[in-house]
Formats: sequence, C-alpha cells, structure tokens
Amino acid sequence: MSAKRAAPKAKSASRKSASKKTAAKKTAAKKSPARKRAGGAASRNDKPEVPEFTPEQEMKAFEDMLLIRRFEEKAGQMYGMGLIGGFCHLYIGQEAVVVGMQMAIEEGDQVITGYRDHGHMLACGMDPKGVMAELTGREGGFSKGKGGSMHMFSVEKKFYGGHGIVGAQVPLGTGLAFANRYEENGRVTLCYFGDGAANQGQVYESFNMAELWQLPVIYIIENNQYAMGTSVKRASAQTDLSKRGISFNIPGEQVDGMDVRAVKEAGERAAEWCRAGKGPYILEMMTYRYRGHSMSDPAKYRAKEEVNKMREEHDAIEQVRARLLKGKHASEDDLKAIDKKVRGIISEAANFAQESPEPDAKELWTDVLSDGEAA
Repeated sequence: MSAKRAAPKAKSASRKSASKKTAAKKTAAKKSPARKRAGGAASRNDKPEVPEFTPEQEMKAFEDMLLIRRFEEKAGQMYGMGLIGGFCHLYIGQEAVVVGMQMAIEEGDQVITGYRDHGHMLACGMDPKGVMAELTGREGGFSKGKGGSMHMFSVEKKFYGGHGIVGAQVPLGTGLAFANRYEENGRVTLCYFGDGAANQGQVYESFNMAELWQLPVIYIIENNQYAMGTSVKRASAQTDLSKRGISFNIPGEQVDGMDVRAVKEAGERAAEWCRAGKGPYILEMMTYRYRGHSMSDPAKYRAKEEVNKMREEHDAIEQVRARLLKGKHASEDDLKAIDKKVRGIISEAANFAQESPEPDAKELWTDVLSDGEAA
C-alpha cells in the first residue's frame, strides 16, 4: 500500500518540475525579443520615443502637408461644381503619413499606392497643375486627361501610379522591389494600401514572395479605420494589422500616423532594414480620414462628434503649427503667409485645369502599349 501511495507523489513531483521548466521557458521568451531570422517576426509595438524635429523640418512638414490639405479642399469644391467627374477620393486628415515617409526615404526610391493618391503625388513633387488637370480630364494632366483621379503616373518622380482596383498595387509594388533586388541598386519601394485592402488575398501572396526573396519593400497600411465604410473592428478578425506579416516572418509595427515625426522615425528604421538586405517591413499607420470614402459617401457610419474630436485633438497639421508657435520658430503672421502662398499655388492649379483643353478624340488609341524602355 505504501509503495502504491508513493508513486502518485513521485508523479506529482515530476509534473511540478516540468511545470517549473515550462514557466522558466515562458519567462525567458518574454525577456528575449523575437528575432526575424531566428524563427519569427516580432510585431514592434514597443513604440520608441518620437525624436524632435528641427525648426527647418517642422516648417517643411507644415508647408508640405498644408499643400495637400488645400489641394484636396479645392478638389472637393471643384467636384461639387461638376468640374471633376467620376470618382474622387480625398486624403484630408492623412497628410502626415505620406509627408513623413517622403522625409524618410532617399532620392530614387519608389512609391506606389491605391486610389486615394493625390497626396502621394504632391508629396513626391509632382506639379499640382498636372494633378488637378488630370482630375478635370484635361490634356495638361499627367495622363493626358485619360486617367482621372485614380490613374496617374510619373517615371521622373518615381511615382508608379494610383490604382483603382483594391489591393492591385501590392503585387505591382512587390514587383518593383523584385527589380530593385535583381539590379542590386539599393532602392526601396514604398507600397501603400488601406485597412480594407489588407484583407485581400493578393496582399498575402505578395508578402510570401517578398519574404522568400528578401525584397526591399515597405508595406505601409494606411489604417483610416473605416475602409470603404465598414469599421475595421467589424471587418477584421485581427485588428492589429501590423501583425499581418507574422506568419511570413515579416516584422511590423503600429505608428501614430497623425504625428509626422513618428512617421519619419519609423520610415527611416524600416528603410534601413530593407537596404540592409533583410527583406520587407510592415508599417501600420494609425490615421484618420475626415471625409467619406469618396465624394459620394455621406459617411453616416460614424458620428460627427468622432470626426470633430480627431480634428480638434489630433490633426496632423495643427500639431506642427502648435509646436512652431510654442517654440517661437514662427509667428502667426509667418504661418498665415505660408498658407496664403499655398492657396495661391492651388488657385493657379485650378485655373490651369479649367483652361487646359480636353484631349483630342484620337488620344483614345494612344498609350495603350509602350514600345519604349521603362526608366
């Protein structure tokens, strides 16, 4: 009897010992950060401190974001007047994402995005006149008036298009990165898409190939929280989209997309990762659009109070304005002068767009197939 009773005690002791070992392993795992090449990608949500901008950087960010904001406001006005037809997706509220990323990359790096693309074009240095003329379907537009809001392109500025099909730009951007890897030119591709597109199958096919071939591409998820009109909380089982690359061993992190400094800091880190030959990187930009999905969307799926709260407390441009004034790097008059200058640029663009002739009918048959070499 005593021998039989002793056996369970020994077994229990063995379980306790195993339990202690398991606990020790878990503790060690928590202390030791996951390494991408050693069996998995860590989702980097231990947000680093946001570095301060120099006064010059603050002024540049302010002016660049303001240019996009005023352009989009004018585009919305012209759409309402019937001067812009078709679809028109405004970028108002999300300006810090693209401006911060452009501040983080080098000349020669490429940009590709979806249909909410006017801000990306302007941040890449494309002329507002050409962008606005394309919106109005005029000959002076970047696609000669044949592309409209969603389809513009500039080899010179390394902007490889806005794309109207949800998620279509992701495999194309992955292809750009493949070419960079093949040519060993040190270039990095910025591939933008939204929280809605993050559920597309072609996105994950791209992730898989990008990691397999160690492609230098930064996947930037502009999470404006509502996709085409459905909250990300209702549409996505995993709402932390920065973790979407874990099964492919792609590291990712969430970034305050309303703070241009945080965007630049994260962008520089991701670009360094890619240039070092470590493969792709995911940045989930937590941002917010003030208007609906497109100009035809009344955005009744969210409360006006929510939008007003974001505008009043987290607006990207107002944050920079406040820092400039607080640091006495600019006065109210200085900032008003910048705004006046920007409004003048946009007014010129709008006039150019309306005065530019419509494309000739024979242009329907041109630019269907290129017989030249791509730059």
